[in-house]
Amino acid sequence: MKKQENTKTTLHPRNAHRERYDFPSLISTHPELGQFVSENKYGDLSIDFADPNAVIELNRSLLKHFYQISAWDIPKAYLCPPIPGRADYIHYMADLLSQNNDEQVPKGDKIKILDVGTGANCIYPILGNSIYNWSFVGSEIDPKALDAAQANLYDNTQFRGKVILRIQENADHILEGIIKSDDVFDLSICNPPFHESPEAAAAGSLRKVKNLKGKKEQKVKLNFGGQSNELWCEGGELAFIQKMIRESIVYKYNCLWFTTLVSKEEHLKELIIALKKARVAERKIIQMAQGNKKSRILAWTFLNPEKQEAWRKRRWG
Repeated sequence: MKKQENTKTTLHPRNAHRERYDFPSLISTHPELGQFVSENKYGDLSIDFADPNAVIELNRSLLKHFYQISAWDIPKAYLCPPIPGRADYIHYMADLLSQNNDEQVPKGDKIKILDVGTGANCIYPILGNSIYNWSFVGSEIDPKALDAAQANLYDNTQFRGKVILRIQENADHILEGIIKSDDVFDLSICNPPFHESPEAAAAGSLRKVKNLKGKKEQKVKLNFGGQSNELWCEGGELAFIQKMIRESIVYKYNCLWFTTLVSKEEHLKELIIALKKARVAERKIIQMAQGNKKSRILAWTFLNPEKQEAWRKRRWG
């Protein structure tokens, strides 16, 4: 059989995960991963990506090995994020900010990021602070997820004072109730719930397992987990992002760039219409790919080039 490629060329050039997983090194860092590693059909070492326990231990090993995260956990059945893809979002956002900084990525805790729906895994603040030393505010609607995220931060002392979590108490709002009048964010990021119903989320999970295992599954088994608010909302990602665009108008001077992942390319047409109605000054669509999976980041700002430059001088010096 043909061996798999060693380099994942679709990932961002600065992504630490462009090479195929070095399982002996990962096991050396995190021995608990070893029980889940075996040879695949190509004769390479791998794990069963349809096994949620294997995926969690892989994540722990990656976080320890590449980002010096000593402890990380999520409650059972909560979303377990694929680390390479989440790191890609962070790197592309660094590129976005560099466009306002003479092509130099702004680093340090003076750069403040809002993570909308940080989840129990708290992965974007963990990666963003570890890679670029940015500071974060993470919002979350689920108290149990917020407690788990706080535990992950508490267990890694380097994040203390660098990441602050806020509860969203109103399910009808996304930014409202989170962004305070005196808040200033250089960027907001978001991984919205993709599906429009529990049934659609379950069907999507079954398709994912089929693709991983090459056979049909009758029962939903979430290899990456996910609670209802993480996976679906009324109207799906389109309605969620449309609402976020409308709410962002109120906070146009609190945040330089608003951004969100967009899973379905067909949603872009209506989202661009929503941005035009919001009268944004600039918008960008940033393409991403992790292997065969393609996605994109939608970014918008209400600040024209002159105001963006004034922001840079005021915030970054």
